[in-house]
Amino acid sequence: MLLNERLPNPVGEPPLVAFYGALAGGLPPRARPRLHLAHGRIDDLLARCGLAPQAYWVLAPGAEQGATRRWPAAAYAALAEELHALHGQPVWLVGAETERPVCEEIAALVHGGHCRVQAGAGSLADAMALIAGARGVVSNDSGWMHMAAAFGVPQAAVFGATSPQHTPPLNRHARVLWLQTLRGVEHLDCQPCYAHECRFGHLKCLSGIAPERVHAALQDALASSAARPG
Repeated sequence: MLLNERLPNPVGEPPLVAFYGALAGGLPPRARPRLHLAHGRIDDLLARCGLAPQAYWVLAPGAEQGATRRWPAAAYAALAEELHALHGQPVWLVGAETERPVCEEIAALVHGGHCRVQAGAGSLADAMALIAGARGVVSNDSGWMHMAAAFGVPQAAVFGATSPQHTPPLNRHARVLWLQTLRGVEHLDCQPCYAHECRFGHLKCLSGIAPERVHAALQDALASSAARPG
């Protein structure tokens, strides 16, 4: 930051947001700014979509920085199936226009038409309202993750090539899934690499995270929200 030469991400240092906060000056070290939408924006969007607040799930499977940040489409589809089977609530897929293909791929893998694709349709404010009104959100390490965190929505965030120690979701109701901290799985010496492409070609840092683990993490986030709102 404010350098003319690129340096490696510091190990064991505060999250990136702390450096931005220091530049801004005057922010408390653990500040968690919140996003707010204009009054009625969420209700209007949900009415148009035929949804009730906290009665649907949002998945954001995109990540602009490459495949090393994207949990596999098949894993998202399996999670969507599990969410609908266990909770009987629809799943909405959000993202930018460039992320619409992966959202459509996931929707095609889910039986029964329980997935709706919002990616590339409507405005950014519509996507924000959809996230803000959701019961829970699952995403990769992406802008969508930080958006869900800023709304305080219960969320599960899947990390691959990046580190949650560097860019965590600032949300007390967030649960992070990172292979390096999961029990009962093979840890990788190459993680985090921050590369846009896996130099080994296997993407095990993402494929090694099972949908069942993500669902369990999301349910834990929901439980924390019920126990301690806000």
